[in-house]
Amino acid sequence: MSASRETIKNTFLLALDPDVFELLAPHLEPVALPMRMILVQENKQIEYVYFPESGIASIVALTPEREMIEAGVFGYEGCSNFIINPGSDRVPMRTFMQVTGEGWRIAGEHYARVLHASQSFTDRVLSYEQYKAIQFAYTAISHGSYNLPERLARWILMCQDRVGDNFPITHDFLATMLAVRRAGVTEAIHHLEGHRAIKATRARIEVLDRGRLLDLANGSYGVPEQHYDRLILQITRPLRIELQSE
Repeated sequence: MSASRETIKNTFLLALDPDVFELLAPHLEPVALPMRMILVQENKQIEYVYFPESGIASIVALTPEREMIEAGVFGYEGCSNFIINPGSDRVPMRTFMQVTGEGWRIAGEHYARVLHASQSFTDRVLSYEQYKAIQFAYTAISHGSYNLPERLARWILMCQDRVGDNFPITHDFLATMLAVRRAGVTEAIHHLEGHRAIKATRARIEVLDRGRLLDLANGSYGVPEQHYDRLILQITRPLRIELQSE
């Protein structure tokens, strides 16, 4: 299947100027993105840039003991590019799929060639990198300034934005991503369930009341999402932004 503006669902690609998209399209190839698939391996040459159309990818930092802490997430609105020249560079962070999906990929050398040939593409990539930096910063604020139920509410809202009201996830995985003990995640889930915001079953979470979940997030969610709409223009499917109820 060839890529076209009629079939593409990734909003980063859809936001590109038509001439830039035409430069990328011949080199885009469809790809399955199964859970745990690594899109960017830390400290390894970046061979491909991925553009999901479904599913969720996590960007994680690793401690010296190789424990992971989540710095950011993306789905249909983003891509796995980290740097200006992914065909020849390395990063210390890992990107992998946390919820199965599918999408497109392009070899790093082709991506870099279009990037260096088009100022319009460079500008859009830099805008996306700015959005990603904002998301990283607000994840750090969330880890440092909010309690665990508020952090979990934010994380669930970000997942809901990308894959809908019902998605697979385990307590162990949440504990790793949020850098807390599994028992703490279980307590936080029970807290959100007690407010009838979510329903948790075995390895799955369902959002029951987004408005209540926003209240429980207590302001930790929303700023990066607003900046995505501001920075990545011409989007046809923006993230669903609803801020905390008054």
